[in-house]
Amino acid sequence: MSEASGSIAAHSRPKTALLLGLGLVLFLFLLALGTWQVQRLYWKEGLLQTIGQRTHSAPRPLAEVENEFASSSDVDYTPVTATGTFLHQGERHFFATWEGASGFDVFTPLELDDGRFVLVNRGFVPYDLKDATKRPQGQIAGKVTVTGLARNPLPAKPSVMLPDNDPKKNIFYWKDRDAMAQSAGLPAGARLVPFFIDADKAPNPGGLPVGGVTIIDLPNSHLQYAFTWYGLAAALAAVLIIKLRHPAKET
Repeated sequence: MSEASGSIAAHSRPKTALLLGLGLVLFLFLLALGTWQVQRLYWKEGLLQTIGQRTHSAPRPLAEVENEFASSSDVDYTPVTATGTFLHQGERHFFATWEGASGFDVFTPLELDDGRFVLVNRGFVPYDLKDATKRPQGQIAGKVTVTGLARNPLPAKPSVMLPDNDPKKNIFYWKDRDAMAQSAGLPAGARLVPFFIDADKAPNPGGLPVGGVTIIDLPNSHLQYAFTWYGLAAALAAVLIIKLRHPAKET
């Protein structure tokens, strides 16, 4: 072997070692991603099981669900009943779609017998019926009993892609419970139940709002993602093994 070819081989060995090292780091990273997806799979399956058990259980009194929230901070999708009087003048409007139409979910304060309030998502109204005076039949007066699903409050805006809420125009793009309550004209010092209630499908007079709009659709593609990451790791491992068994020939 000539001096020149020996010099080339000497330079190629560190380069090959560097590539193999980077390949090993990438392999471990892909394994970590696959393992993380497996962990997410178990978490998602547990969550879906919990939601399924909750939604198929009998509605419980509001006080019971409040006690559970106080201890766990999680009552999402728990069936609940609450009795009180709607303050329709304080209804808040959350931008939403339903069956292909754009409009708003109507969140209305329900005043309870103890003087507290809970925000109830009464359901969907079309965009051009945002103004409650256009749907007077649905503005139920007097004491009512609402049955629906408890929904946890959101700690913050779920995505930077969402527009900011506009309380002055009474348009909300994410469910900020405190901002909704503060802009609803409730009495000073009003006390709030710490979660929402999504009303069930029981029809309202005049057909609006349309209740039962809670969407329970949590995609579970973690197993597919895990196979993808593990598959890429396996392919990379094969390339690295071939590289180790058949190093570049020195000339």
